[in-house]
Amino acid sequence: MKEMIVAIRVFVVLTVLTGIAYPLAVTGFAQAVFPHQANGSMIRQDGKVVGSSLIGRQFDDPKYFWGRPSATSPAPYNGASSSGSNLGPTNPDLMKGIEERVRALRVADPGNDQPVPPDLVTASGSGLDPHISVAAAEYQVPRVARLREITEAKVRDLVVRNTYGPDLGVFGERVVNVQELNLDLDRAKAR
Repeated sequence: MKEMIVAIRVFVVLTVLTGIAYPLAVTGFAQAVFPHQANGSMIRQDGKVVGSSLIGRQFDDPKYFWGRPSATSPAPYNGASSSGSNLGPTNPDLMKGIEERVRALRVADPGNDQPVPPDLVTASGSGLDPHISVAAAEYQVPRVARLREITEAKVRDLVVRNTYGPDLGVFGERVVNVQELNLDLDRAKAR
């Protein structure tokens, strides 16, 4: 019986420590030190949440920068359904999707004969990536500037302001957050 009482006490103490005290301490620390990240890295516009800087968003209008295609279902960039397409490099469906995406980019910008950057036609591993390469952003600058009737220099300045990385100065590549860039474009046009 003594062992049972000791076991129950240990269970209660560990439950309180690991199930209540530790989570509260970690949550409190995160809220105090990293509040933006602890709350989902939300992007706000006019006081309303319009997305997260960690999850992409579908942009089809040619006056916006387009992000990577999303392989999530039933809707693009569905955070509850994070996944890649799982299509191999020789899969005909993958090739068909790439060809359709290239065609859409060419239709949106018929004068642009530059090679299409791979990240504009292939999904990321999660299907949620909000970033594109600097080359993919640069590819789209002339189209966006022309359709918004602003200079390419101003659009490039906005691209630079929304370019991040590499992490810690050495890990990864420089990337552009498409959602934040498009919100900055809307704000720049409103001025």
